[in-house]
Amino acid sequence: MKGFDVAKVREYGNVEFLARELVEGFITGLHKSPFHGFSVEFAEHRLYNTGESTRHIDWKVFAKTDRLFVKRYEEETNLRCHLLIDTSSSMYYPEPHYGKITFSIMAAGSIAYMLQRQKDAVSLCTFSEGIEVQTPVKSTPSHVHKIFLELETLLQKPKPQRKTSVADVLHEIAEKIHKRSLVILFSDMFEDFEQADRIFSAMQHLRHNLHEVLLFHVTDRRTEEEFAFDDRPYEFIDLESGERLKVQPAQVKKHYQETVKKYYQELRLKCGQYRIDFVEADVAKGFDQILSAYLVKRSKMR
Repeated sequence: MKGFDVAKVREYGNVEFLARELVEGFITGLHKSPFHGFSVEFAEHRLYNTGESTRHIDWKVFAKTDRLFVKRYEEETNLRCHLLIDTSSSMYYPEPHYGKITFSIMAAGSIAYMLQRQKDAVSLCTFSEGIEVQTPVKSTPSHVHKIFLELETLLQKPKPQRKTSVADVLHEIAEKIHKRSLVILFSDMFEDFEQADRIFSAMQHLRHNLHEVLLFHVTDRRTEEEFAFDDRPYEFIDLESGERLKVQPAQVKKHYQETVKKYYQELRLKCGQYRIDFVEADVAKGFDQILSAYLVKRSKMR
């Protein structure tokens, strides 16, 4: 479904229908399913018993020892995916269509629909300073329908006044969810830049607990990274604290760009170190373009 206009999503208000349309459109061309798979942890070898399936015989061990051993696994289960959406005030930017939260809702809806088609289990978690909504992890159509209803409710809500605590929430999620899950996070990662190490520690916690992590770094690049404002007086409002600042953009542009660039570079670097998939999601490009490009890339990695 090319040329999809994210700004119109709020006018439709049917996340389930739009997600289905988009998924059917851009998944058709994928040769491999990008998410479907098994979570398997090798435990030990045991001797092969005559008459049982030869499926799990370790032929490399047989070549070395001339004895038949079978691989035993601690766990084998369909994929469990947790969709985490940051719902703090800064995600409701830019107005009037709340681009970042709209992008996140539609991308999460599309992934949820795709996972359900693959019989994989999915959960939705929304958060700001703490967890607000957290559904069970299930793969049934009725469960995913409930997730769509939650997403639609979120889509239609007015802009809230609340801060975010990405680090605290990620630490909590890392401990609460089943090991070896796929965690997909939608966030602008706007927390106190001077305490960035707290966020990096939380992401490392997820990886330490054997979760696969995918970060959609959702931003309006033109204004939030490039600071591309006309050179005239503006009143900038902190969406999370309500603090106001009257300033001429040229007076602060260089310092702002340097600070944001340093933080973004460190964020990308840490994701690379922790083997976290990092996706730059500029809302101006439209979520279908960004999501489909990532899914094509992921399908080639499998």
